[in-house]
Amino acid sequence: MTYFQALIIGIFQGITELFPVSSLGHSVLLPGLLGWHIDQSNPIFLTFLVATHTATALVLFFYFFKDWRRILSGMAQSLKERDIQAGGLYGTLGWLLVVATIPAGICGLLFQDVLQKLFASPQIVAGFLILNGFMLLGADGLRKKRSAEKKSAAVDEHVTRLSWPQAIKVGCAQILALIPGFSRTGSTIGGGLAVGLSYEDAARFSFLLATPIIGAASLLKVPELFTTPGEIAFLGPTLLGAVVAGFFAYCSVRFLLKYFESKKLWPFGVYCIAVGAIASLIFLR
Repeated sequence: MTYFQALIIGIFQGITELFPVSSLGHSVLLPGLLGWHIDQSNPIFLTFLVATHTATALVLFFYFFKDWRRILSGMAQSLKERDIQAGGLYGTLGWLLVVATIPAGICGLLFQDVLQKLFASPQIVAGFLILNGFMLLGADGLRKKRSAEKKSAAVDEHVTRLSWPQAIKVGCAQILALIPGFSRTGSTIGGGLAVGLSYEDAARFSFLLATPIIGAASLLKVPELFTTPGEIAFLGPTLLGAVVAGFFAYCSVRFLLKYFESKKLWPFGVYCIAVGAIASLIFLR
């Protein structure tokens, strides 16, 4: 991978990670559509993608730093008192995020090799992107229903009313995002809507949920850049891609927090179906 290729993929990853259009799907499709000869089945490519996601996770952590400070403080208090309720609203929110992270974390570890093979199959990923589009259209129907419900409390108070089984259900929805072509943001917002959260609540929970799952993947994969001889040579393009991804992720989260207050998911669904269909036709040639 050249520096220019790393730059372009980093830009697309930073933009699409938080938009519900699958950053992994775009990262797999882009080299094939542009005719780049990149071995996407190579573990180094996956490490590169994890590094760009790490930059996104760091941006989200610092963007929501005040919230994370309260969350971590609340969790520490609940551990000290050995009572989840002792951590208050933010402590409860923190443990819900932990519980919701577990399903995708387990599946990511168990099926890492199987999922990695999909990175070398842009034709299959294009099909998954189409399915992601239909998932977003379905979630938009739930959005309309939840938006019509009267809200009577602050966003985080609504979220902390989730039961542990409901948090696990949202976490199970996040498993879809392990498959290139499916969006983490779209799947977790859809999962949040399905368990009764309003659109705004589900979007906020989705953004907070991004940090622990991406952070866990980073702890596993990013150290390989510094410990494996073949990957040390790839450090420069990876750092460039990560920095660029982080910048565009910051721009994206600022835009989407406003957008998700009242706007719809269906434009993203139509986009995914269109791009997936066009890519499928191109790869069939």
